[in-house]
Amino acid sequence: MRRESVLAAGAVGVVVLAVVAAVLVPGALADPSEDRPVRPGPVTIADMEISAGDVTGDTVSLNVGTRLSHRGPPARNVSLRVQAVDTESGLVESTRSVAVGTLSEEREVAVPTNLTVEREGGYRIRAVVYRDGERIDSGARELRGLEALQPAYARSDVRFAAADALPPVSFSVAEAGEELTALDMQMALTNEGDEQPSDLRVTVTLRQADSNIVANRTAVDVGSIRPGRTATVETRLRVPAGYNYYVDAVLWKDGVIIDSARGAANLDPSETISVNETRREVELEVGDFTRGDGTEGDRPRPEATGMPTAGGGPGFGVVVAVVAVVAAALFARRWTT
Repeated sequence: MRRESVLAAGAVGVVVLAVVAAVLVPGALADPSEDRPVRPGPVTIADMEISAGDVTGDTVSLNVGTRLSHRGPPARNVSLRVQAVDTESGLVESTRSVAVGTLSEEREVAVPTNLTVEREGGYRIRAVVYRDGERIDSGARELRGLEALQPAYARSDVRFAAADALPPVSFSVAEAGEELTALDMQMALTNEGDEQPSDLRVTVTLRQADSNIVANRTAVDVGSIRPGRTATVETRLRVPAGYNYYVDAVLWKDGVIIDSARGAANLDPSETISVNETRREVELEVGDFTRGDGTEGDRPRPEATGMPTAGGGPGFGVVVAVVAVVAAALFARRWTT
């Protein structure tokens, strides 16, 4: 009878201690999965879409659409910072920050931003996403050849012809005198568009090859050129005989240079000149999207996204209390034996 009494007293003592601990220490026997703060879901940069907006003579506006991907529980106080970094100097040319707010649904969200940069060279467009002021992901894309973007006032589909059999600038001798020579100049123009512009003109300048002195110049209005057709603009210029000349032809639209071409007129039989012209196509190039911006500090940090499990966190738990009761009973049995 004594043994049973001791066991009962020990069990009652353990239960009393558990109740006292529950009262004095809130959450000591609580289920660790209850009333636990839920970690926010991850927010990552899925992609970046870049397009050109307003183009002026000096600058270009870049429309940057950053797509943020959210999964899991809601993520609050999310913000995005987008920068344009010069690829040659490494200097930050433009920065924009956007407050995204709370992301609660599992989906992608497009965040638009605008950056204005110089219309030359190349840039690295870098995006960094923050949550509560903490950097959680980053990505970047590179742009090159921004000078290929033309402002609206300088756009025209009419260009000097570029064909081996039809040079953009040619001439023939109309009158050969002892002091002056009359040259009939021909400039070939091609309309590569769908409209017929009527506000074009061509200026022709002849420069003496050795001294670079302007011997003569003139301006000619360009008539209507149908889409997809090539037309020839003609004019006559007189220059001193017996010299060699560079022929510079410039195409204008509303006071803006649209295109240019150069030729050579050899009137000196003892010496000839040629036009060494190198053409290089400049095109806008957009690099692939990359995660991170190449530095260790900007790499995304791993974060837990699931709900907390029942085996972690503070609190003794119900299982601990049961184990304590059993251990007390065994100890009491051994003590009374």
